Amino acid sequence: MSLQFSANLTFLFNEHEFLDRFGAAARAGFKGVELHFPYDFDKAVLAEVVLTSGVEVVVFNLPAGNWAAGERGIACLPDRKAEFQEGVGRAIDYAEALGCTRLNCLAGIQAGDHDKAMETLVDNLRFAAVATQRAGIQLLLEPLNNCDNPGFLVLTTGAALQVLDAVDSHNLQLLYDVYHAQVMEGDLTRTLETHLAQIGHIQIADNPGRHEPGTGEICFPFLFRRLEQLGYAGWIGCEYKPSGATLDSFGWLAEWR
Repeated sequence: MSLQFSANLTFLFNEHEFLDRFGAAARAGFKGVELHFPYDFDKAVLAEVVLTSGVEVVVFNLPAGNWAAGERGIACLPDRKAEFQEGVGRAIDYAEALGCTRLNCLAGIQAGDHDKAMETLVDNLRFAAVATQRAGIQLLLEPLNNCDNPGFLVLTTGAALQVLDAVDSHNLQLLYDVYHAQVMEGDLTRTLETHLAQIGHIQIADNPGRHEPGTGEICFPFLFRRLEQLGYAGWIGCEYKPSGATLDSFGWLAEWR
């Protein structure tokens, strides 16, 4: 089984204006793309761009607060439940317009009591899991490392899986970001082997630097071969910062297409 890779347009092809990145990804051979947030653009305009470029939008994030001001999600903030729920509806509207069948939730940076933050996160994810399931969309939860995101609530695979158990919904899976996992815990292959059935999407970048595979300490050829052996059929999102021009960062990719 061959692996399928999607291009993260938040980081890749940033030599182009954002709406031109879809076509650039298609010309580079990608059949799938992903992005952090689509909400600055009219959904009809985006849908036309997606249609004409011929790529599939694989995943994007629920509204996550004021990203530029340092917010990394609002799902754990007790006083913003209404905003979170409204954001779920907005994300579903965009996903339906773009033909996207996965939405990712970022828990957010803890403010105040840890237990209350976790309770809020679980409640919000239960709401989102029901709403997305009705729309035929898979909900994901992604841990982030606390070196790049100080104070983030859900830091590790284990912590995310505890949240999944508490939510208890077949429509909630893990977004496993290899870069964040390497920073926080390592043991990447064994984690994938043990929890692959609970993983709905994988993202990659090397560490340190969050650049393309082959620039850091992670042995991606070993990891990719194991994913092939395990029969992983989902997308692998290239969510890295190219160390140079985007097209020059794809040397590692030829072997796996």
